[in-house]
Amino acid sequence: MIKRNKLVIKLTCLLVVLLSLSGCWNQSQIEERAYVIAIGIDQAEKDNRIQITYLIANPEHGSQALGGGTDEPPHQIISFVTDDITTARNTANAVIAKEITYDLVEVLAVSEDFAKDKDFIRWMYDVTKDPEIRRDVSMLVTKEKTSEFFKNNKPKFETRPHKYFKQVLKRGVETGMLPESDLIQFFRITEADADLFLAMYGSTEKEENGEQDSGNDHFSAGDFEFKGRTNQTNFAGSAVFKEGKMIDKISADETRISIILNPLLNASDILTTYEDPFNEKFRVAVRVNKKKSNKMEMDLKAVTPTIHVSIPFEIEVLSAHSMIDYAKDLEKRAKLKKSIEKELKQKIENFVKKTQEEFKAEPFHWSLLARKEFLTVPSYKKFDWMKTYPEMKIEIDVVITFGQFGRQSQLPKLKEIRD
Repeated sequence: MIKRNKLVIKLTCLLVVLLSLSGCWNQSQIEERAYVIAIGIDQAEKDNRIQITYLIANPEHGSQALGGGTDEPPHQIISFVTDDITTARNTANAVIAKEITYDLVEVLAVSEDFAKDKDFIRWMYDVTKDPEIRRDVSMLVTKEKTSEFFKNNKPKFETRPHKYFKQVLKRGVETGMLPESDLIQFFRITEADADLFLAMYGSTEKEENGEQDSGNDHFSAGDFEFKGRTNQTNFAGSAVFKEGKMIDKISADETRISIILNPLLNASDILTTYEDPFNEKFRVAVRVNKKKSNKMEMDLKAVTPTIHVSIPFEIEVLSAHSMIDYAKDLEKRAKLKKSIEKELKQKIENFVKKTQEEFKAEPFHWSLLARKEFLTVPSYKKFDWMKTYPEMKIEIDVVITFGQFGRQSQLPKLKEIRD
């Protein structure tokens, strides 16, 4: 009887183990899935409908396990009209044989025309209801339709789409030419109704009369002038969103300023140029580092609320075509310091003025710091940050210290070379 009971217990335990393993019944293999890397959303011709574009990666392309992959293309693109983002996956199976999944989506792209539509936010909230779309997905605004953007985007070096988007957008954020713009920030800023949201801006179209100014990086995607046999796609600048709707775009240089003024962000590799005070024909190439946080003082209880921002920079001089030895000549170095501070301050003040007069709101997340100035949440809401910001008095101070002056300790004299 005891042996029989032990046998029953063992069989019961074995049955429990077998039942626990049955959870794999709905698993599918990699080759049975179609992995969407990027989703594009455009406005359809019919009202209350959208055009979805899928950039679907081929997981077998470039696979080391398959000896270098297959002859199949690295990706495929499909566009169609649908009612929403979620149910679009089943609709696409009319032509895609595999199960479509959003697990590996890196980019959610929207066309500029659609982003400016008053009902744009309605479609964006579909994203929050789909559990497969991660909240760290990058939001990208394209100058043209997203269907055209994906079709014309032809990377030369990194043909695998998931690697390409990850690398190009990451590098853009590091250089400060693109903002960090994931979906969670878009929804948080939109719902807080206090700040502007900046989204990455890209294009495969080349503007014939672009406004590129190489000295100040004052260009956005589509304005960058270049020649050669390479991918025509470029990413630069930001799309400006206010209350869930795109209202304008800003240049790469203005995007850098917005990052510099943002206490939560920092670009790690900013290379740019400034005027040479000793020769107006040339510009001084520098690396800009912001190793310390901005100092901010707010007086929000005054009749005219005031914000004072002091921004510390460390400047590394990389080259000076005027052949001035700024490393040794302290007097000329002081003049260069004063010149760069003046130029930087002017650029920052001009952009802040633009946010107050044109945008009527700021993208610097200063409202998060302003909350500390109020005892209660109701008193902060009564202040109405977005409404009050355009009338505020904002003072900017730029403080520069010099770092290295390049590896070459002594510059040759131009007269000696020519003689």
